[in-house]
Amino acid sequence: MKILMVCLGNICRSPLAEGIMKAKAPQDFFIDSAGTISLHEGKHPDKRAVITAANYGIDISKQRSRPITEADFEKFDKIYCMDVDVLADVVSKAKNENQRQKVSLFLEALGDHQNAEVPDPYWGQMNDFEDVFHLLERGCESILKEILH
Repeated sequence: MKILMVCLGNICRSPLAEGIMKAKAPQDFFIDSAGTISLHEGKHPDKRAVITAANYGIDISKQRSRPITEADFEKFDKIYCMDVDVLADVVSKAKNENQRQKVSLFLEALGDHQNAEVPDPYWGQMNDFEDVFHLLERGCESILKEILH
């Protein structure tokens, strides 16, 4: 199973989701993350995201931001988007219905949060990163339960 997590800049939400999913998923899963913009391309995740993940034993410090590519639609089985704007942007890049079917909103896996968005903590404080971490953790657990059962 190959899973791609996508947010806007690939420095806060999707790197955290990638790190959490790698920590929870079976070893044979391939997990990566990307952004819909290339503004931060090549940069490490936001320091606050790195610190938050490290507080839970997850090292995301070596990740590098990258934009989503056409090849990602072929490579990945599932593409999870952090908010509706990211979802719309990613879906618009899909070349066909098969590729569009791979794309969904990350929090849809929680069921009671249909169409809910993972808030972007970038403009917030450390506690916002903490809140997002726990939301992403619950989402990752639900996604894995859905995939593995």
